[in-house]
Amino acid sequence: MADSNLTLALLETRKQKLEKRRSFFKNVGGLSVGLVGGTFLSACGGSVKDAIAQAAQPTDVDILNFALNLEYLEAQFYSYAVFGTGLNASLLTGTGTQGSIVGGRQVAFSDPIVAQYAKEIALDEIAHVGFLRSALGSAAVAQPALDIGGTDPNGAFSTAARAAGLVAAGQAFDPYASDENFLLGAFIFEDVGVTAYKGASPLIQNKTFLEAAAGILAAEAYHAGLVRTVLYSKGLATPSLRTAAGAISDARDSLDNSVDDDQGIVNTSDTSVSNIVPLDKNGIAFSRTPGDVLNIVYLTRESVTMGGFFPKGANGTLNMSSAYV
Repeated sequence: MADSNLTLALLETRKQKLEKRRSFFKNVGGLSVGLVGGTFLSACGGSVKDAIAQAAQPTDVDILNFALNLEYLEAQFYSYAVFGTGLNASLLTGTGTQGSIVGGRQVAFSDPIVAQYAKEIALDEIAHVGFLRSALGSAAVAQPALDIGGTDPNGAFSTAARAAGLVAAGQAFDPYASDENFLLGAFIFEDVGVTAYKGASPLIQNKTFLEAAAGILAAEAYHAGLVRTVLYSKGLATPSLRTAAGAISDARDSLDNSVDDDQGIVNTSDTSVSNIVPLDKNGIAFSRTPGDVLNIVYLTRESVTMGGFFPKGANGTLNMSSAYV
């Protein structure tokens, strides 16, 4: 969707919000505000808190650029795994610092079904990058530096796998080494993408962009369900796969926030039953805030602006993870 008028309107809206934000903080000069766990705290009354929260409300451009960072990560992972190469250079430019890729290589798939699924998802994720860049126009952020390597014991995948107890200290986890490792690597990302779009959707003001985000959310949910289904199916013959997926889920849960909502691929109340779709008691998928998402991809529980799969941070205004105890 290359709509220049819509892009200009968004940029104007962003400019107005930034001007209001600067005016607000100028008028309440001297007010000390801390950012703890993604929530603004102050010793003043509720009306001031509400004003601060409104001033900090991300624009549609901020949200779509945050999503673009995640799509860069997913698209590059799948592109290397399937095709052995990264995204075209024309899809990498934009505002902010353009970064390089660490790692990534083609998987020698042994299961033709997994190979076909991987190719389908790769093409979808590459299309998501192109779509978001077109929608954002000149406001699109460049691809940041990404760590998608698999042979480095200190790399992002190895760190994530170690947090899940899949590899020991000093050992590497290589998502390109086998079909099963690829699926576990994909599992790290896919559920996060679904919850990120679910959490961001209510913040989007423009109905056209909201509809587009809902469409991408649906695509990511299909991808996540497919990966979870294949992992569960293969885990019937190799139970350790299901255990590994559950361990990755627990690791994500230990990073994002203090709420226990992430779920593995096995029903915890009856381990003979699958859990392909992670839902709450009302049958609804849960959400993550941008800070929660960055906790997972930065592999941290601290309030930082870089780490993990984004060694130099995400580009754009939504780039800080959420600290929590």
